[in-house]
Amino acid sequence: MYYTAPSRALQALPGMRILITGAARGIGAASAKRLHGRGAKVVLSGIEPEALAQVAAECCNSLAVPCDVRDRRQVQDAVDAAVNHLGGLDVVIANAGVAALMPIAGGDPDTFERTIAVNLIGVYNTFRAAAPHISHDRGYALAIASLAAAVQPPLMGAYSAAKAGVEALSNTLRIELAPTGARVGVAYFGELDTDMVSRGFGTRSAAALRFFNKGPFSGVSPLNVGIEAIERGVGMRSRIIVAPRSVAFALHTRMFAQRIVDRAARRGLEDALAIAREEQAPLTTELPLR
Repeated sequence: MYYTAPSRALQALPGMRILITGAARGIGAASAKRLHGRGAKVVLSGIEPEALAQVAAECCNSLAVPCDVRDRRQVQDAVDAAVNHLGGLDVVIANAGVAALMPIAGGDPDTFERTIAVNLIGVYNTFRAAAPHISHDRGYALAIASLAAAVQPPLMGAYSAAKAGVEALSNTLRIELAPTGARVGVAYFGELDTDMVSRGFGTRSAAALRFFNKGPFSGVSPLNVGIEAIERGVGMRSRIIVAPRSVAFALHTRMFAQRIVDRAARRGLEDALAIAREEQAPLTTELPLR
């Protein structure tokens, strides 16, 4: 289900017990505030303690648990803390993510591996720890993915590979949890107005590649568009969430859409690749040393 009746979604939110990863800013922080404002009980986790504490304070001093999703033990501890604090768990939103524009040939392999570790292994760690607690008829797991899970542009190989993996992981978990009554959803977002998008596309290589500025799927949407979609989707435990709505077309026609991207992305590509190899853009969020 792509879109849901707001009234039904709002009726379901009060009292929901929700854990959100990557909640210090961006989609995670805005989702926490919106869902808490609708009556849900939220626990927040993330790697930026001060920012996380500020968001928690704005959610009536909700519990904030510092957590690096790459670390399985930290994720397990965060889930246990949420369950103990809330008296159980109904929803987990695996939102933590990073990005960096980089080519596969000539890009930094460490950046590639860190992207996979956060965006894919982090979701696995989160779902693995939370699954036993949401395995009931009100349970719901939501992975924040991207249109890049279905349609892959250049310079986003690490990010796209991770998000495609998240889609596959979520589809598998959906089947495995079906006997318990729990549901699993994937949020496919285009470019939303977040720090990650502004930092990720604020590079010289992005400016050189016309696709990111005038491509068929370019254009930044207000963050609120995505948050409203999450609000509806969580309330209805939706299988698929999209924002903006045009993303739904690309999902339905992903093979055709990929061919469009293949052709459209050639404009300025050689210059963008050369710049990206020299630029070595950092991840959109600095990760703790391990």
